[in-house]
Amino acid sequence: MSRLRPTGKAFVVIVAVIAALLLVAGGRQTWVTGTVNDPVLGASRISATGTEVAAALVGLALVAAAAAIASTTSGAVMRRVTLAVLALAALGEGLAVTRVLRDPSGVLGGVAAKQAGRTGSVETHASATVWPWLGLLACVLLLVAAVGGWLGASRWQGLGARYETGSTTTGPRGQRVGSDWDRLDDGDDPTVRDEPGRT
Repeated sequence: MSRLRPTGKAFVVIVAVIAALLLVAGGRQTWVTGTVNDPVLGASRISATGTEVAAALVGLALVAAAAAIASTTSGAVMRRVTLAVLALAALGEGLAVTRVLRDPSGVLGGVAAKQAGRTGSVETHASATVWPWLGLLACVLLLVAAVGGWLGASRWQGLGARYETGSTTTGPRGQRVGSDWDRLDDGDDPTVRDEPGRT
């Protein structure tokens, strides 16, 4: 089994999918816990999950995974586009996670206000759990996958390149021949070219 290269297709897909799964799974876990003293909620402990404090968490993770997979099956131009989408999704996730880590009381205050049926925020005293830090690690992994893919994309080949219309390959005597799709268009079935007695 060949070694995974940081600029190879397999590395990009595996790292991006693992990071996306970590974000999706982490979004259901408790990210922030704290206390609130409010006339409606009373003096109580309150907590919030990742999706409650970072609404786009799961959506961006799925976009990132889809972009990573698409980058390995696309042509040269779309490959660059999908890798750029992967990088943007990673940065978006990073901003959302960093906001939670920088101000856990602020993001939990917004959740507390919603639970009280109000707009704005309720004063809370909160701290982040380990999950936002794992989310930040996942964001870094997504960015690593995007950069690795960008650096190696020029050496990748799209799936089914031999079937692209208009592409040419080299024949057994060095002559240029059309793709299998072109041969089908000309009425020649390339799937039976090796049959005995067929010229």
